[in-house]
Amino acid sequence: MDYANYIARCIEIARRGEYYVAPNPMVGAVLVCNSDEQIIAEGWHEKYGEGHAEVNCFKNLETSKYPNIDLSQCTLFVSLEPCSHYGKTPPCAKLIIEKGVGRVVVGMLDPNPLVAGKGVQLLREAGIEVVVGVLEQECRELNKRFLCLHEKKRPYVILKWAQTADGFVDYKREITHLSSSTHTHLNGALAISTPATKSIVHRMRAENMAIMVGTRTVLLDNPRLLNTHWEGRNPIRVTLDRHGVIPSDARILSDESETIVYREHTEWPQVLADLAKRNIHSILVEGGPTLLAHILNTGIWDEIHIEVAPELKIGDGVPAPQIALPDKYEQVDGHRLYTIKK
Repeated sequence: MDYANYIARCIEIARRGEYYVAPNPMVGAVLVCNSDEQIIAEGWHEKYGEGHAEVNCFKNLETSKYPNIDLSQCTLFVSLEPCSHYGKTPPCAKLIIEKGVGRVVVGMLDPNPLVAGKGVQLLREAGIEVVVGVLEQECRELNKRFLCLHEKKRPYVILKWAQTADGFVDYKREITHLSSSTHTHLNGALAISTPATKSIVHRMRAENMAIMVGTRTVLLDNPRLLNTHWEGRNPIRVTLDRHGVIPSDARILSDESETIVYREHTEWPQVLADLAKRNIHSILVEGGPTLLAHILNTGIWDEIHIEVAPELKIGDGVPAPQIALPDKYEQVDGHRLYTIKK
């Protein structure tokens, strides 16, 4: 039996819950009959607070189609270790034991201290054969945000900006009003992204639990920071306001989504520590160069996404953060999309 093939299928179906399960991990489960190696049921974690992948897999087993199925002669494949604790749902490890499954193949162990090997231990103590560590790197990549929260005790950090061919992110603009909904800027913002690349940014918003900009971006652009061009939930909005200058009617403070404003303890490690306490496993930073430079200087980030408009030059403006671009890039609408990972 090709274990890797079935774990790959677990990873594939786990992604169906990508925009709905955070802060939980994405997990897929596949039940296979040992005799003919055919998949007889599948399930994935579909929504936070609802059934886990294993629960849904057993629920999707058509007993009318397999009336005499002996689960002791079946293998359950799951991309992440079955949970062993009572949370919003009962422990999946106990359900697997109750169902009488003969073998369980696990992509990777769960780093959550509430599980962390305890699920596998329960299964083995019940006499179930357990195999661990199949396509482990692929399973880790699937849940890099969840893993970062539990292993590094901070959210997974993604920095994103768009820049011109000559290295600017915006025109030089001045804030003219601070106290009402009329707070605007003298000159309009520089439009760099295309509709297609904007859609990619909104997908990134859906993939991450939180989105952050700095004070100046709030005052200049009055953004909503919602996910309006992709499926999934709106991210939690995060900003800084050390000097108390953000107006009460700023759109980032609307009730369209949760907002966290840091007025004290605004250093990056402090912000990340607080977000981790709130169980926020990832943050997309779309801030201006000042905020981005501060984060880059701390070295606490995981990915950088840079959009470059190769035909657009403005000669002068607000410089983009200085970082070497890799040789490889994706091209969308003629724009180059670079990804840098640590």
